This record gives sequence, structure tokens and C-alpha cells, in this order.
Amino acid sequence: MERSLFLARLLGPTFVAIALGMLINLGMYETMIAEALHPGILFYLSGLLSLLAGLAIVNLHNRWQMDWRVIITVLGWLMTIGGIIRIVLPQVAIAVGSTIYGGRASAIVVALIIGPLGAFLSFKGYRRRV
Repeated sequence: MERSLFLARLLGPTFVAIALGMLINLGMYETMIAEALHPGILFYLSGLLSLLAGLAIVNLHNRWQMDWRVIITVLGWLMTIGGIIRIVLPQVAIAVGSTIYGGRASAIVVALIIGPLGAFLSFKGYRRRV
């Protein structure tokens, strides 16, 4: 199986599940996001996991062709950069995260972005090939 399809099959359903979880359990996700934006081991581990996952994607899939596959590459780089910033400059990451996740409306916006993105990647990854 092509790497792009494999990664789309992993990322797509994950993003859809996160988006649905956010929309169905908005209050709980707001609390989790607020807790995650405090310095501590959870913040560090999220950076470490993001860095590892991003590097895995970038090393397996660093394609810059202008088709749907570039989305996976961009996501890999965003995860890598986000992980590095959370590990090296946690104060900056917390400030940026606090600005982005400013309440219920921002959680809904995030869900409405990653949900369709996940659906698109799922479609690309799982659609029947002829």
C-alpha cells in the first residue's frame, strides 16, 4: 500500500473521531484543553509525542507535489514544529495555545476544521481503487 494511503487511513479517522468527540463533549474538551495548557509533564509529553509522530510522518512522507498528498506532509511538519516548540519554548507554546483555544467557540471552530479534513483524508485513503 502506498504510504500516502496508509497515513491518510491513520490520520483521517483519527481527526474525524477527535472532531466528533469535541462537538459531542464540548465542555469536557474545554476542560482537557485548559488542563493541557499548563506547564508540566502532560505538556512535555504532548510535545514529545507530537515531535515523534511528526518526524515519523516527515521521514516516511516528505512529498511536496501539489495534490492531496501534500496535506499529509504539511501535517507532519506542523506536528514536528509544534513538538519542538512545546519542548524547547514551552512558554511560547502555552501563550499561543491560550490565544487559539480561548473558549467554546474556538473548540467548535477547531472541530469544524479537523472534521472535514479527516473526512477528506479518510475518503482518499479508503476509497475503492479501480
